[in-house]
Amino acid sequence: MTRKNRKVTIPVSIGYGMTDIMGGGAFTVIGAWLLFYYTTFVGLSPIQAASIVAIARIVDAIVSLFMGSFTDHFYKNFLGKKFGRRRFFLLIGAPLMLVYILLWLNGMNFWFYLAVYLAFEIIAAMVLIPWETLPSEMTKDFNDRTKLSTCRMFLSASGTFLATFIPGVLIGWLGEKNADAYLINGVVFAVLFMVCVFISWKVSWEREITPEMMQEMEKKRQTGNAAQTLTGVIKLFKDYASTLKIRAFRKHLAIYLFSFTAKDIYNTVFVFFCVYCLHVSSSLAGTLLSMSIVGLPVTLIAGFAIIKYGPSRLYVFAYSMMLLCLGGFFLVYLFPPENKVVLLVILAGFYQVGRCVLEFTPWNVFPFIPDIDEMVTRQRREGLFAAVMTFSRKTTVAIATFAVGLLLQSGGFVKGSLQQPQEAITTIVMLLFIGTAGLLLVAMWQALTFHLNKRTHRIFVDELDRLKANGSKQSVTPEARKIVEDLTGYRYDTLWSDATVDGTVISTAGLSKSYMPK
Repeated sequence: MTRKNRKVTIPVSIGYGMTDIMGGGAFTVIGAWLLFYYTTFVGLSPIQAASIVAIARIVDAIVSLFMGSFTDHFYKNFLGKKFGRRRFFLLIGAPLMLVYILLWLNGMNFWFYLAVYLAFEIIAAMVLIPWETLPSEMTKDFNDRTKLSTCRMFLSASGTFLATFIPGVLIGWLGEKNADAYLINGVVFAVLFMVCVFISWKVSWEREITPEMMQEMEKKRQTGNAAQTLTGVIKLFKDYASTLKIRAFRKHLAIYLFSFTAKDIYNTVFVFFCVYCLHVSSSLAGTLLSMSIVGLPVTLIAGFAIIKYGPSRLYVFAYSMMLLCLGGFFLVYLFPPENKVVLLVILAGFYQVGRCVLEFTPWNVFPFIPDIDEMVTRQRREGLFAAVMTFSRKTTVAIATFAVGLLLQSGGFVKGSLQQPQEAITTIVMLLFIGTAGLLLVAMWQALTFHLNKRTHRIFVDELDRLKANGSKQSVTPEARKIVEDLTGYRYDTLWSDATVDGTVISTAGLSKSYMPK
């Protein structure tokens, strides 16, 4: 379904962004509460609970790789022509959000929870991937797209806050030992997600499929066969692997994965830590997690800071803040003070400042990466780099969640009990502090040697533009040569040759030579 002469207004932008209340909220609830609920109330072992999340996330990562291409061609059938090749999935996905309720039913077995969570992950991917393409469908204007993305980020932060605040309120209201609090929470969020996705469907639109687009897509369809499809899949995965040859992207990906995985471990273990190690209520744990509300103003401040100070300094600030707060939590555990709750709230608030900057920075650095890749490949591959980041992220979430469950179980955690042996308590403490802090330190080590910032990017792009204008490679300045080699990881003399084929440079003389990383 397409619409002509529509303007991207603030209400439209808000309506579009509503779906990220589901994107930001659903998985925050799952990350913070699902393992605790399944091990404390349902009676699953830690490894069973963690494997549910891990298996579903791996399947989701694979589905996500192909969902975008599937929606590209969905216009060819009746449903795609009538409802839109992207928006159709929002329309059917809205009522399917109610599947979320089934995650929080008590008394079911492992296979039921695995099937339901697997279904919800696939439904979420089916909605989020086509939804993320809508800004490109709705407008070509930079300011309008910025308006859409800004509203989306704000609503995503709001979803994260609600996902930690509402469960804490319900648990405090209904009681620590009442499993119905989690079911009611599931019902509230499922209905909220359904309404949000429906609103996004209602206010959005898609661009017209032009005769030229149809002709091109039809040509691709007619020339395709099984062998070509297999070749295309193999080439796609080779392209994914080729992104790791870019030094700046390797560092960027390492920073992204290590820091976000550290955050995942914190979110997964924090409720366990509060209940079993600090001996405070799970509702207070929810309140501490809901300090994520500070992310709303911090996001705006970080937008100015990244321009002035660069991503490397923001990374160091974020990780240092989080490490200091982790040290504070550890001291509270070792030496419980009289004003423990007040101190925990303060520490949680400052931790969330660091977490917000941690989450903000990588995706603001990401748009600069394809410029560096272009110097090596002479191609624009934004989608490929985004796919690698998304796939890697979902895979590491699965691995981290499963590892937490495995370590909890091997550490003597007793399922269904609010009293844990000292061995299990020690395991929780080690997971939170050594696991989270260790990954943050690795990310900080990478950040300290990450030299992509406003100044180096400007010099890099100027050199790229000079070469595009047929500038002589012999005229490169020493500073530009050093920056290009540092960010690409290749010797300057091997870059920007006449053509590249599968990572091979084809020289003007018709001779070929492999790229030579420094």
